[in-house]
Amino acid sequence: MTFLNCGNRRDCTGFALVASLIIGIIAAFLQITAVFTLTSIFSIVAFGIAVVYLLAVLLTTAAIHKNQSCNLCCTPLSALLVGIAGTIFAAAILLLISFPATSVIGAIFVGALFFFFALTISSTLCFVRCLLNCER
Repeated sequence: MTFLNCGNRRDCTGFALVASLIIGIIAAFLQITAVFTLTSIFSIVAFGIAVVYLLAVLLTTAAIHKNQSCNLCCTPLSALLVGIAGTIFAAAILLLISFPATSVIGAIFVGALFFFFALTISSTLCFVRCLLNCER
């Protein structure tokens, strides 16, 4: 599976993936050094946003599928769905298991949560851009 398969030289989804990865690494580093600690409220909010996003994407794609073929938007849609699923699973793990503030495994899950949440937001921008047929 490739994220850079579009005919354009600059693919939005590839940039979204790289930016989300950087955000996830920074969040994991800040968590393990105890610069910030993730509270359970953020995990609950991220979980809720991801569920609402999933419902919104379902309704949007159902409406689009009736009107037009959306084969060119499969890459940003796939990244969006991966981001939503990853956010839901990472938030659920962080809510179910209590990790110490400087735990390596806890920092990995916090980094994963931030990565998937950032991927959800940035791939949404790419998906909307694709739906509007913006070439550049």
